Amino acid sequence: MSSMSLAEYRELFPIQKSKKRRSAKQTREPSVGEVLLATHLKACKIEFEQEYKFHPKRKWRADFLITGTKILVEVEGGIWSGGRHTRGKGYIGDMEKYNSASMMGFTVLRFCTEQVKAGVAIKQIEQLVRGKN
Repeated sequence: MSSMSLAEYRELFPIQKSKKRRSAKQTREPSVGEVLLATHLKACKIEFEQEYKFHPKRKWRADFLITGTKILVEVEGGIWSGGRHTRGKGYIGDMEKYNSASMMGFTVLRFCTEQVKAGVAIKQIEQLVRGKN
């Protein structure tokens, strides 16, 4: 196999220059916890929407909306690593977001990745959706 020069590589794989920089939230990848919870929801045949924009004016999105309900589910990452959800400004922003959702009639369930992995999240969502105890 012959080696390729940097110039040849760049010709084959040009750097894409985007016209407009999107905010991180619009293009973010789902977290490990979100991917796993989506798998659990599918296994339990609970329909859902991801990245659901629940507010008409704000750009707030919930990780999940359980279809046909007013149940929003959030998987909070970075709670042990000093992520945005546990720092002052991010924490206050989350409170505003969740309070607004509640005032709009949504039930908001919040879980950390560990709770999703342990099966706590899907168990509680199922209890709420199906009325099981």
